[in-house]
Amino acid sequence: MAHTKSQKAAAGNRDSAGKRLGVKIYGSQKAEVGNIIIRQRGMICNPGRGVKAGKDFTLYAVAKGKVQFGIKRGKKYVSVI
Repeated sequence: MAHTKSQKAAAGNRDSAGKRLGVKIYGSQKAEVGNIIIRQRGMICNPGRGVKAGKDFTLYAVAKGKVQFGIKRGKKYVSVI
């Protein structure tokens, strides 16, 4: 007979799948209208010219051009020029 009882994983020891957040199109890369540039939780980067934010804080292109990242007054901005 075994001297220890059978071991089981603790309840609640599961992890959720990754949400695939982060930058999808980097600086000086081309973006088409509707392309997702950044997926984020909270407004870490703000939309600049040619970029809009979705209700889940996703930044996407509303103009065709090159992606440009910058800082203005201490805030990060993403633009499509």
